[in-house]
Amino acid sequence: MHYTGEQYELRAGSYAAIVTEGGARLRSLTFDGRQLIAPFDDDALPPVYRGAVLAPWPNRVADGCYPFADEIYQLPINEPSRMTSLHGLVAWAPWDLVQRSEGETTQRCRIWPTDGYPFMLDLEIAYQLRIDGLTIQLSAVNAGDRLAPYGCSIHPYLVAGPGRVDEWSLRIPANDYVDVDELRLLPVGVRPVEGTRFDFRTPTQIGAQRIDHAMAGLAFDADGRCSAQLVHPDGRGVQMTWSSDCRWVQLHTADRPEPELNRSSLAFEPMTCPPNAFATGEGLIELSPGQSTTTSWVINAL
Repeated sequence: MHYTGEQYELRAGSYAAIVTEGGARLRSLTFDGRQLIAPFDDDALPPVYRGAVLAPWPNRVADGCYPFADEIYQLPINEPSRMTSLHGLVAWAPWDLVQRSEGETTQRCRIWPTDGYPFMLDLEIAYQLRIDGLTIQLSAVNAGDRLAPYGCSIHPYLVAGPGRVDEWSLRIPANDYVDVDELRLLPVGVRPVEGTRFDFRTPTQIGAQRIDHAMAGLAFDADGRCSAQLVHPDGRGVQMTWSSDCRWVQLHTADRPEPELNRSSLAFEPMTCPPNAFATGEGLIELSPGQSTTTSWVINAL
Protein backbone atom coordinates (compact mmCIF):
# COMPACT_ATOMS: atom_id res chain seq x y z
CA MET A 1 0.00 0.00 0.00
CA HIS A 2 1.27 3.46 -0.94
CA TYR A 3 0.52 5.67 2.05
CA THR A 4 1.35 8.72 -0.07
CA GLY A 5 -0.47 7.71 -3.25
CA GLU A 6 1.14 7.67 -6.67
CA GLN A 7 4.94 7.87 -6.80
CA TYR A 8 6.44 10.05 -9.54
CA GLU A 9 10.01 9.14 -10.43
CA LEU A 10 12.26 11.79 -12.01
CA ARG A 11 15.67 11.38 -13.61
CA ALA A 12 18.33 13.68 -15.07
CA GLY A 13 21.99 12.82 -15.49
CA SER A 14 23.31 11.41 -12.21
CA TYR A 15 20.26 12.62 -10.26
CA ALA A 16 17.07 10.72 -9.41
CA ALA A 17 14.09 11.84 -7.34
CA ILE A 18 10.69 10.59 -6.19
CA VAL A 19 7.74 12.92 -5.57
CA THR A 20 4.47 11.73 -4.04
CA GLU A 21 0.83 12.38 -4.85
CA GLY A 22 -0.11 12.75 -1.17
CA GLY A 23 1.32 15.99 0.15
CA ALA A 24 3.38 16.53 -3.04
CA ARG A 25 6.31 15.46 -0.90
CA LEU A 26 9.90 14.99 -1.98
CA ARG A 27 10.39 11.36 -0.90
CA SER A 28 13.90 10.76 -2.23
CA LEU A 29 16.70 12.67 -3.96
CA THR A 30 19.92 10.93 -4.95
CA PHE A 31 23.10 11.79 -6.82
CA ASP A 32 25.11 8.83 -8.13
CA GLY A 33 23.03 6.69 -5.79
CA ARG A 34 23.90 8.83 -2.74
CA GLN A 35 20.96 10.25 -0.79
CA LEU A 36 20.95 14.05 -0.44
CA ILE A 37 17.88 14.01 1.80
CA ALA A 38 16.50 11.63 4.40
CA PRO A 39 14.01 9.48 2.45
CA PHE A 40 10.95 7.63 3.70
CA ASP A 41 9.30 4.36 2.69
CA ASP A 42 6.22 4.44 0.47
CA ASP A 43 4.44 1.83 2.59
CA ALA A 44 4.51 3.85 5.82
CA LEU A 45 3.49 7.28 7.04
CA PRO A 46 6.22 9.86 6.38
CA PRO A 47 7.91 10.62 9.72
CA VAL A 48 8.55 14.08 11.18
CA TYR A 49 7.25 16.02 8.14
CA ARG A 50 9.98 14.65 5.86
CA GLY A 51 9.71 16.23 2.42
CA ALA A 52 6.51 18.12 3.22
CA VAL A 53 5.17 21.30 1.62
CA LEU A 54 4.39 23.85 4.33
CA ALA A 55 1.58 26.27 3.45
CA PRO A 56 -0.26 28.55 4.05
CA TRP A 57 2.12 28.91 6.98
CA PRO A 58 5.38 27.22 7.99
CA ASN A 59 6.43 26.46 11.55
CA ARG A 60 4.25 27.21 14.58
CA VAL A 61 1.31 29.45 15.44
CA ALA A 62 1.00 29.90 19.21
CA ASP A 63 -2.28 28.49 20.50
CA GLY A 64 -3.46 28.36 16.87
CA CYS A 65 -4.86 31.85 17.36
CA TYR A 66 -4.16 34.82 15.10
CA PRO A 67 -5.63 38.23 14.18
CA PHE A 68 -6.12 39.24 10.58
CA ALA A 69 -8.13 42.01 8.92
CA ASP A 70 -9.92 42.96 12.15
CA GLU A 71 -10.95 39.37 12.92
CA ILE A 72 -9.59 36.71 15.28
CA TYR A 73 -9.25 33.17 13.94
CA GLN A 74 -8.66 29.83 15.64
CA LEU A 75 -6.73 27.11 13.82
CA PRO A 76 -6.83 23.43 14.82
CA ILE A 77 -4.10 22.45 17.31
CA ASN A 78 -2.07 19.65 15.75
CA GLU A 79 0.93 19.85 18.11
CA PRO A 80 -0.85 19.42 21.46
CA SER A 81 2.34 19.01 23.48
CA ARG A 82 3.20 22.63 22.67
CA MET A 83 -0.35 23.88 22.01
CA THR A 84 0.50 25.12 18.53
CA SER A 85 -0.73 24.80 14.98
CA LEU A 86 2.18 23.38 13.03
CA HIS A 87 3.18 23.52 9.35
CA GLY A 88 0.03 24.59 7.55
CA LEU A 89 -2.81 22.70 5.91
CA VAL A 90 -1.46 20.77 2.90
CA ALA A 91 1.23 18.41 4.22
CA TRP A 92 -1.21 15.48 4.02
CA ALA A 93 -3.53 16.76 1.29
CA PRO A 94 -3.96 15.10 -2.12
CA TRP A 95 -2.33 17.06 -4.95
CA ASP A 96 -3.60 16.69 -8.52
CA LEU A 97 -1.07 15.92 -11.23
CA VAL A 98 -0.92 18.66 -13.88
CA GLN A 99 1.98 17.40 -15.98
CA ARG A 100 4.78 14.91 -15.80
CA SER A 101 7.90 14.17 -17.84
CA GLU A 102 11.14 12.30 -17.25
CA GLY A 103 12.62 15.20 -15.28
CA GLU A 104 9.64 17.25 -14.11
CA THR A 105 6.33 17.01 -12.33
CA THR A 106 3.76 19.72 -11.59
CA GLN A 107 0.95 19.32 -9.05
CA ARG A 108 -1.90 21.48 -7.80
CA CYS A 109 -3.87 21.70 -4.59
CA ARG A 110 -6.74 23.98 -3.53
CA ILE A 111 -6.99 25.18 0.05
CA TRP A 112 -10.71 25.51 0.70
CA PRO A 113 -12.02 27.97 3.30
CA THR A 114 -12.42 26.61 6.82
CA ASP A 115 -13.37 28.14 10.17
CA GLY A 116 -9.74 28.72 11.12
CA TYR A 117 -8.60 29.74 7.65
CA PRO A 118 -11.63 31.15 5.74
CA PHE A 119 -9.60 31.90 2.62
CA MET A 120 -9.23 30.07 -0.69
CA LEU A 121 -5.82 29.54 -2.27
CA ASP A 122 -4.70 27.60 -5.32
CA LEU A 123 -1.22 26.14 -4.88
CA GLU A 124 1.00 24.77 -7.64
CA ILE A 125 4.34 23.06 -7.07
CA ALA A 126 6.84 22.10 -9.76
CA TYR A 127 9.80 19.77 -9.22
CA GLN A 128 12.33 20.19 -12.03
CA LEU A 129 15.29 17.80 -12.05
CA ARG A 130 18.25 18.81 -14.21
CA ILE A 131 21.84 17.64 -14.53
CA ASP A 132 22.84 20.35 -12.03
CA GLY A 133 20.24 19.60 -9.34
CA LEU A 134 16.60 19.84 -8.31
CA THR A 135 14.61 23.09 -8.50
CA ILE A 136 11.39 23.32 -6.47
CA GLN A 137 8.99 26.14 -7.26
CA LEU A 138 5.84 26.80 -5.23
CA SER A 139 3.20 29.31 -6.37
CA ALA A 140 0.09 30.48 -4.54
CA VAL A 141 -2.86 32.38 -5.99
CA ASN A 142 -5.63 33.93 -3.94
CA ALA A 143 -8.66 32.29 -5.56
CA GLY A 144 -11.10 33.85 -3.11
CA ASP A 145 -12.73 37.26 -2.75
CA ARG A 146 -10.96 38.53 0.39
CA LEU A 147 -7.45 39.40 1.52
CA ALA A 148 -5.60 36.24 2.65
CA PRO A 149 -2.55 35.69 4.92
CA TYR A 150 0.15 33.42 3.53
CA GLY A 151 3.60 32.01 4.22
CA CYS A 152 5.42 28.90 3.02
CA SER A 153 8.42 26.64 3.17
CA ILE A 154 9.50 23.09 2.36
CA HIS A 155 10.77 20.48 4.80
CA PRO A 156 13.66 18.39 3.48
CA TYR A 157 16.06 16.73 5.90
CA LEU A 158 19.47 17.18 4.30
CA VAL A 159 22.06 14.39 4.40
CA ALA A 160 25.75 15.12 3.85
CA GLY A 161 26.82 11.47 3.86
CA PRO A 162 27.05 8.49 6.21
CA GLY A 163 26.99 8.94 9.96
CA ARG A 164 25.23 11.57 12.06
CA VAL A 165 24.88 15.34 11.93
CA ASP A 166 27.52 15.62 14.68
CA GLU A 167 30.28 14.89 12.17
CA TRP A 168 29.07 17.24 9.44
CA SER A 169 30.01 20.86 8.87
CA LEU A 170 27.43 23.55 8.12
CA ARG A 171 27.85 26.90 6.46
CA ILE A 172 24.93 29.35 6.31
CA PRO A 173 25.44 33.12 5.86
CA ALA A 174 23.12 34.15 8.71
CA ASN A 175 24.04 37.05 10.98
CA ASP A 176 21.21 36.45 13.47
CA TYR A 177 19.21 33.65 15.02
CA VAL A 178 15.72 33.55 16.52
CA ASP A 179 15.89 32.66 20.19
CA VAL A 180 13.00 30.51 21.47
CA ASP A 181 11.56 29.35 24.77
CA GLU A 182 12.52 25.75 25.48
CA LEU A 183 9.02 24.55 26.29
CA ARG A 184 7.10 25.64 23.18
CA LEU A 185 9.88 26.65 20.74
CA LEU A 186 8.19 30.01 20.17
CA PRO A 187 10.26 33.15 19.45
CA VAL A 188 11.42 35.33 22.33
CA GLY A 189 13.81 37.57 20.41
CA VAL A 190 16.37 37.89 17.63
CA ARG A 191 20.03 37.73 18.64
CA PRO A 192 23.33 38.17 16.75
CA VAL A 193 25.16 34.91 16.04
CA GLU A 194 28.52 36.53 16.81
CA GLY A 195 30.14 34.66 19.69
CA THR A 196 27.35 32.07 19.96
CA ARG A 197 26.95 28.42 19.03
CA PHE A 198 24.75 29.51 16.12
CA ASP A 199 27.56 31.14 14.13
CA PHE A 200 27.85 29.09 10.95
CA ARG A 201 28.94 31.92 8.66
CA THR A 202 32.08 29.92 8.00
CA PRO A 203 32.00 26.10 7.77
CA THR A 204 31.61 24.79 11.34
CA GLN A 205 31.17 21.26 12.63
CA ILE A 206 27.74 20.84 14.21
CA GLY A 207 29.00 18.54 16.95
CA ALA A 208 26.69 17.43 19.75
CA GLN A 209 24.65 20.62 20.00
CA ARG A 210 20.89 20.45 19.67
CA ILE A 211 19.33 23.00 17.34
CA ASP A 212 15.69 23.78 16.64
CA HIS A 213 15.94 27.46 15.78
CA ALA A 214 15.39 29.81 12.87
CA MET A 215 18.31 31.69 11.37
CA ALA A 216 17.86 35.28 10.19
CA GLY A 217 19.85 38.24 8.87
CA LEU A 218 20.69 36.25 5.76
CA ALA A 219 23.17 37.48 3.14
CA PHE A 220 21.83 37.36 -0.42
CA ASP A 221 23.93 37.71 -3.58
CA ALA A 222 23.40 40.15 -6.45
CA ASP A 223 20.91 37.73 -8.02
CA GLY A 224 18.82 37.66 -4.85
CA ARG A 225 19.83 34.12 -3.90
CA CYS A 226 21.23 32.64 -0.70
CA SER A 227 23.05 29.31 -0.37
CA ALA A 228 24.09 26.99 2.46
CA GLN A 229 26.27 23.89 2.46
CA LEU A 230 26.27 20.76 4.60
CA VAL A 231 29.53 18.83 4.18
CA HIS A 232 30.74 15.40 5.30
CA PRO A 233 34.35 14.96 6.48
CA ASP A 234 35.11 13.21 3.16
CA GLY A 235 34.39 16.47 1.31
CA ARG A 236 31.09 15.44 -0.24
CA GLY A 237 27.83 16.97 0.79
CA VAL A 238 24.70 18.83 -0.23
CA GLN A 239 23.87 22.45 -1.01
CA MET A 240 20.59 24.31 -0.80
CA THR A 241 19.84 27.65 -2.47
CA TRP A 242 16.69 29.75 -2.17
CA SER A 243 15.05 32.97 -3.33
CA SER A 244 15.22 36.30 -1.49
CA ASP A 245 11.62 36.09 -0.23
CA CYS A 246 12.84 33.42 2.24
CA ARG A 247 14.51 35.58 4.89
CA TRP A 248 14.42 32.94 7.63
CA VAL A 249 15.71 29.35 7.72
CA GLN A 250 14.58 26.83 10.33
CA LEU A 251 17.28 24.34 11.35
CA HIS A 252 16.63 21.19 13.34
CA THR A 253 19.21 18.55 14.21
CA ALA A 254 16.48 15.89 14.30
CA ASP A 255 16.86 15.06 17.97
CA ARG A 256 14.39 12.20 18.27
CA PRO A 257 13.67 9.26 20.59
CA GLU A 258 13.61 6.86 17.62
CA PRO A 259 17.17 5.55 17.05
CA GLU A 260 16.72 5.40 13.27
CA LEU A 261 15.68 9.07 13.11
CA ASN A 262 17.83 10.58 15.86
CA ARG A 263 20.38 13.07 14.47
CA SER A 264 20.46 11.21 11.17
CA SER A 265 19.82 14.35 9.08
CA LEU A 266 19.40 18.12 9.33
CA ALA A 267 15.97 19.65 8.74
CA PHE A 268 16.56 22.70 6.56
CA GLU A 269 13.57 24.94 5.90
CA PRO A 270 14.01 28.32 4.16
CA MET A 271 10.81 30.18 5.08
CA THR A 272 9.04 33.31 3.85
CA CYS A 273 8.15 34.20 7.44
CA PRO A 274 9.48 33.41 10.92
CA PRO A 275 7.85 31.13 13.50
CA ASN A 276 4.51 32.46 14.84
CA ALA A 277 4.17 34.90 11.93
CA PHE A 278 0.39 34.50 11.75
CA ALA A 279 0.17 35.82 15.31
CA THR A 280 2.79 38.58 15.01
CA GLY A 281 2.37 39.57 11.36
CA GLU A 282 6.14 39.59 10.83
CA GLY A 283 7.07 38.64 7.29
CA LEU A 284 3.48 37.71 6.51
CA ILE A 285 2.44 37.86 2.86
CA GLU A 286 -1.00 39.38 2.31
CA LEU A 287 -2.54 38.22 -0.96
CA SER A 288 -5.32 40.27 -2.52
CA PRO A 289 -7.95 38.43 -4.61
CA GLY A 290 -6.27 37.22 -7.79
CA GLN A 291 -2.78 38.06 -6.54
CA SER A 292 -0.03 35.43 -6.73
CA THR A 293 3.39 34.80 -5.22
CA THR A 294 6.15 32.33 -6.11
CA THR A 295 9.01 30.94 -4.04
CA SER A 296 11.83 28.69 -5.22
CA TRP A 297 14.51 26.44 -3.77
CA VAL A 298 17.35 24.37 -5.31
CA ILE A 299 19.04 21.28 -3.87
CA ASN A 300 22.22 19.92 -5.43
CA ALA A 301 25.12 17.64 -4.59
CA LEU A 302 28.58 18.78 -3.54
